[in-house]
Amino acid sequence: MTETRSKNEVIKEKSRLLRGGIADGLSHVETGAIEEDDTQLLKFHGSYMQDDRDVRAERTKKKLEKAFSFMIRLRIPGGVVTPDQWLKLDDIAGTYANGTLRLTTRATFQYHGVIKSNLKRTMQAINAACIDTIAACGDVNRNVMSASHPFLSKAHKEAETLAKAVSAHLLPRTGAYHEIWLDDEKVVQSGGTAPAESEPIYGTHYLPRKFKTVVAVPPDNDVDIYAHDLGFIAIVDKGEVAGWNVTVGGGMGMTHGETDTFPRTADLIGFCTPEQAIDVAEKVVTVQRDWGNRAVRKNARLKYTIERVGIEAFKAEVEKRLGYQLKAARPFTFTSTGDPIGWRQTLDGKAADKKWHLTLYVENGRVKDTPAVRLRTVLREIAKAGGVDFVVTSNQNLVIANVTAKQKPKIEALLEQHGVSIATSSGMRRNAMACVALPTCALALAESERFLPGLVTDLEDVLDKAGLREEDIVVRMTGCPNGCARPFLAEIGFVGRAPGLYNLYLGAAFDGSRLSKLFAQDVNREQILKLLTPIIQRYAKERSGGEHFGDFVIRAGIVKATAAGNTFHDDVVLAAT
Repeated sequence: MTETRSKNEVIKEKSRLLRGGIADGLSHVETGAIEEDDTQLLKFHGSYMQDDRDVRAERTKKKLEKAFSFMIRLRIPGGVVTPDQWLKLDDIAGTYANGTLRLTTRATFQYHGVIKSNLKRTMQAINAACIDTIAACGDVNRNVMSASHPFLSKAHKEAETLAKAVSAHLLPRTGAYHEIWLDDEKVVQSGGTAPAESEPIYGTHYLPRKFKTVVAVPPDNDVDIYAHDLGFIAIVDKGEVAGWNVTVGGGMGMTHGETDTFPRTADLIGFCTPEQAIDVAEKVVTVQRDWGNRAVRKNARLKYTIERVGIEAFKAEVEKRLGYQLKAARPFTFTSTGDPIGWRQTLDGKAADKKWHLTLYVENGRVKDTPAVRLRTVLREIAKAGGVDFVVTSNQNLVIANVTAKQKPKIEALLEQHGVSIATSSGMRRNAMACVALPTCALALAESERFLPGLVTDLEDVLDKAGLREEDIVVRMTGCPNGCARPFLAEIGFVGRAPGLYNLYLGAAFDGSRLSKLFAQDVNREQILKLLTPIIQRYAKERSGGEHFGDFVIRAGIVKATAAGNTFHDDVVLAAT
């Protein structure tokens, strides 16, 4: 440990392996909050304390405590749940949360609006569905995502298997979760003392910051592999996974106005066999554990470690701990980052055994009912009928998987009956994604989930006039620069600066391999439309065959390409607003 440490490092050290005062804090009914230090530890258990910012000013005026509640994020490596699990998770949303299921950009579920007195009950209900929230947040390896269609082929299933294996191997070993939430008794030795606990991978201080792992199967980069600390890319030979290309050092978060923080795309460091993958994952984590910055949290992610020591030095240390060298990376090609919306059929196997898989576009991942579209209700009906699986994607969409030819028309009829369309209104909308932001996220500077749909509607009018309604253009928005919806890898990205004001980024690659560049700062809705309209019109007239929007704005000189994360802030020429 370094002599100078951030406050969080001290909290972790004194936490008794993530216990802290959480259990005691839950018993204090005089407040809806828990102590500040325990809010940091609570993240390791999959939860954040929040408050409803829509009513904050009114409650302050009345000298009332903030309207505190908790967000709970589930750990579901691979994103697959059974019909029975879906029904139980939906019941939890109605009983303890705000009546909605939120599909996240980490291919899992979040609950919002859980009050403190229901927090433990909710955790126990989640456990009763054979799911947990361990390490869904915090300074550990978080929910491991894999290719969005684990049932699409044998290779996709192997990706899910690897995701589950990595998640299980890198889980914290402390008994704190089970003691606090599930009332497990502490194991006591015959002498009356508790056995010494240890974290064989993480140690007492866990990681310097969060760590995210994904598994991809080309040609779909549906997990945005370059945005993550650790990635495995399937190299498929004659339908079999021969091994995995390994990427390290990606990450989206930054801080406005601080150029020593920046998003970064991951580096490719080599190839490993299927048998080596878990070992590689562990050693990458332990190097970051030992080399990461524990003094300054804003520079504590793996991407900054690699920027500081260099990719070759980092790779050499990983190989030293492995005891062998990674082989040279093998060729692969990505063609997109989004989810193909609609029906797809299993790619391999006998024709008679192939099943159907429907990817539904879920706007910003919010599963709810409206008077016109009863999405939550129809998904319950499908789950009650059984015989399928549900898969949450990293693009906030939902796959109804393993549908038989006989079930397919029945599911289509149910969806139509409840006003749920398989089609999307435009190529831009089906590639749109937003974080939750206001009113619950404490970090949000501006709206996101509640703002982006209307903005896309306005932009669809522009696309219509340009003849681009069905053109796939990736647009993403976040309420702050932490980048949960990965806006810096969007062809059009918006990042909140203040209420109603956003930074506008352009020029990321459609396949997720290149970052965007700042184009305009502190722009409102009207200014966004004024800036984007002529660019979209130029794109319609001047693009070459098959050229994506992100590539066009660079070729046309509208923004310069970002070659690497450490040049993200370079060569910025702001548009006149």
